[in-house]
Amino acid sequence: MQLEFTDKSTLGRFVMRVDDHSFKGEGVMNGQKSTINTFVINKGEAQRVTIDEIVYTMPTHSVLPLVANQHFVFENPELLLAWQFNREFYCIMDHDAEVSCVGFIFYGIKHPMFIPLTSAEMHSLTTIEQLFLEDMQLSDSMQGEMLRTLLKRVIINITRIARKQTECYQRVTEDKMDIIRQFNLLLEINFRKEHEVMFYAEAMNKSPKTLTNVFRICNCPSPSTLIHNRIILEAKRYLYYTDKSAKEIGYSLGFESPAHFSRFFKLKTGCNVSRFRNRHCEDISKIA
Repeated sequence: MQLEFTDKSTLGRFVMRVDDHSFKGEGVMNGQKSTINTFVINKGEAQRVTIDEIVYTMPTHSVLPLVANQHFVFENPELLLAWQFNREFYCIMDHDAEVSCVGFIFYGIKHPMFIPLTSAEMHSLTTIEQLFLEDMQLSDSMQGEMLRTLLKRVIINITRIARKQTECYQRVTEDKMDIIRQFNLLLEINFRKEHEVMFYAEAMNKSPKTLTNVFRICNCPSPSTLIHNRIILEAKRYLYYTDKSAKEIGYSLGFESPAHFSRFFKLKTGCNVSRFRNRHCEDISKIA
């Protein structure tokens, strides 16, 4: 079952999926850029999920936040509950400070982030599910705002749960975690054009050294490593799911020349672009 709310004036879109066999995320498949962010709740047994061609196991009674552009396929999608929303319905960047640390669960260091739930936490989300179901049946001028309010409640609840389970939040001051969170949000907005730590440091009124030290204290990958990893992740998505050439991908990711992009890709992956794509095509043909 798929229930959907669309605000024609803003193009805001909210989708609730229950017992939906067709539930999956196409990401940049066929060159289409997704703007949908997703919360997946597994109320049943553990099951496999493939995210950007990597297979994981989603534990029973857990939540998985998925961001726009991720390609994902679940083993048993009909056993899941999912809430999906686009930027026009609820903008993560705009509401981050308001609900506190949205960037932590959607654009944090750890990907993917499987968040285990206690019985009480599972019950709380099930209660919100019922409220969503009720409001999805009502078509009036207040429906959109009610759905946004419930979504905000979901985000706050899941953020609180995830923070309690994250070691960094237990041993590092809040202001340092905020720096990491802000960096990740900026990175998601700018990684296609800005590849240097200096840009992000200046945008946050920090020195590159200060920024690097904060990540080291929190036992996180360095800012430069995160920038490079994000670029490579997006490049792999294009190679996996589109027919864009290396030249097109390089330019779309802010490289001055195809040669520069090719060198960067091989340095970070140990494989040249054409071989990486061909190897993936061979793997798909074996499965087929």
